[in-house]
Amino acid sequence: MLYHLFDYFQRVGIDFPGVGLMHYISFRAIAGSVVAILTALIFGRRTIGWLQKKQIGETIRDLGLEGQLQKKGTPTMGGLIILMSILVPVLLFGNLTNTNTILLVVTTVWLGGLGFLDDYIKVFKHNKEGLNGKYKIVGQILLGLAVGLTLYLTADQGVSYSRTTIPFFKGNEFDYKWLIPFSGQFVRALQGGLYVLVITFIITACSNGTNLTDGMDGLAAGVSAIVGATLGILAYVSGHSGFAEYLNIMHLPQVGEITVYISCFIGALLGFLWYNAYPAQVFMGDTGSLALGGIIGVCAVLIRKELLLPILCGVFFMESLSVIIQRWYFKRTKKKTGVGVRIFRMAPLHHHYQKENPDALLQRPKGVLPENKIVARFWIVSILLAVLSIITLKIR
Repeated sequence: MLYHLFDYFQRVGIDFPGVGLMHYISFRAIAGSVVAILTALIFGRRTIGWLQKKQIGETIRDLGLEGQLQKKGTPTMGGLIILMSILVPVLLFGNLTNTNTILLVVTTVWLGGLGFLDDYIKVFKHNKEGLNGKYKIVGQILLGLAVGLTLYLTADQGVSYSRTTIPFFKGNEFDYKWLIPFSGQFVRALQGGLYVLVITFIITACSNGTNLTDGMDGLAAGVSAIVGATLGILAYVSGHSGFAEYLNIMHLPQVGEITVYISCFIGALLGFLWYNAYPAQVFMGDTGSLALGGIIGVCAVLIRKELLLPILCGVFFMESLSVIIQRWYFKRTKKKTGVGVRIFRMAPLHHHYQKENPDALLQRPKGVLPENKIVARFWIVSILLAVLSIITLKIR
């Protein structure tokens, strides 16, 4: 709103010191991140107090994890802090006529609402299963279809919807149309449909990957902030003609605005970590985790870096893969021998380092690790993957 107000002042000739600052993405990004942090700190304290007053605490199942039962009663649904801290500065400093900003705001509200419904059922309806998993997937798929169709029907300054970036290759570009290398009106429709399906899968996978990672104090929030910072850098250089030309990457003039949103995203997470770092005073719940993953997925798609996600989001990827492998191998061995065997001590992967389980195939001779050490090491791995993702701009 401030962006549009200052833009109006400049167009009608109302001149005063600082009126032109709002046209600089860098200024709005910094201002947005500061406001996001302050919003999280102020709104967070009041939200935690309200959640405690309403006795909206986490219900804990005893899974034999160190320090697990101490978390019982810790307020959940703290994702509301993150959502509010993102939306307030974005509405103040973002360009609300930019298609990318609109899609990211819709993603935040839609997946935040879906996660809130899941948490609401768990807390107020006393149903530990929460929202049926099928409804979650349907909600995520609907968002993915909406984003994919929007990108299919619109183009960023003439850049084809189907062009994207592929890491480590000299040409650095990939066109989804190459998957169906024919011509004709019907073929073009198939190419568009395939693109929308791929985008839908990516957004759904990212949302679920973050949700699985949310199991330790500060883990999902910290990793998401690192991933977000990387996406912000990639968005800024892609939207800047000079940097894009120097790096020989795809220039997308409209995605520079994503930098403002990502700065608010990072600020909100840093402010949330003030309360969520070990020992956590509040958990984000699905209200936050579903939205964070969706935002990351949509950002990557908008800046044409979705094929980089297995590297950049390597922690989320391995967390999801550990669950898939664990379930598959357990079912397979149970079907063959009648006794299910686990590969990991416990899945998702972060719990593998936290649990004693002599029956698992993968064992660590030094036993379990403290929760805060596991989180710190996952952050370090995320930073290394973020650095690798950035240098792919030049390593081809």
